[in-house]
Amino acid sequence: MGVEGCTKCIKYMLFFFNFIFWLTGCVILGVSLWLRHDNKTSSLLELKYEGTEAPSTFYISVYILIAVGAVMMFVGFLGCYGAIQESQCLLGTFFACLVILFACEVAAGIWGFMHKDKISKELITFYDSVYDKSITLTDTEQRQTSAAVLKVFHETLNCCGKGGVLSVATMWMSDTCPKKTSDNCHTKIKELFSEKIYLIGIAALVVAVIMIFEMIFSMVLCCGIRNSPVY
Repeated sequence: MGVEGCTKCIKYMLFFFNFIFWLTGCVILGVSLWLRHDNKTSSLLELKYEGTEAPSTFYISVYILIAVGAVMMFVGFLGCYGAIQESQCLLGTFFACLVILFACEVAAGIWGFMHKDKISKELITFYDSVYDKSITLTDTEQRQTSAAVLKVFHETLNCCGKGGVLSVATMWMSDTCPKKTSDNCHTKIKELFSEKIYLIGIAALVVAVIMIFEMIFSMVLCCGIRNSPVY
């Protein structure tokens, strides 16, 4: 015989929230894998030009998300099992894991807010360096190499140039631009990563709310098990 009354209700609520937490971990893992293998980001971030590679900051963030999703799945399973078994040891371990995860999420959120424009700025800098060289280069082979890199940007994002009348007019003379576009690549790069960061922010907020409820319920259930006369 286990806990009774309100504590029993909390037990099943904790199980429910942990199941949602486990599902959220699955979703985050799936989304992060999608972000890693998304055609748009992959085609841009895997570019190389004269030994210079596109910035890898975005991929570092994605790899962290993959790890977080996997850990959340494990912790969610631990919480579900601990709640059903009414184990103080498992619930205590679960609570400790939640505190660590929550602290890491807050730290990651602060870091992400402070560097939210870094990824797009790094990629814009890479694009500008290739763009400027494509205009100034006189060697035919080097010019073709830079044009190939620019063509990937332009076809992937359906954009052309750095912005401004002169920039767009110059790039319209090149075969690297799509036939029908009036958008510059600076704007398109910012939009691409803003959408993905917004998606990550929503997921992080949902997870944080679930974690707060789980920490409360796990402590209440742990105290209820300890004070239960059958233990």
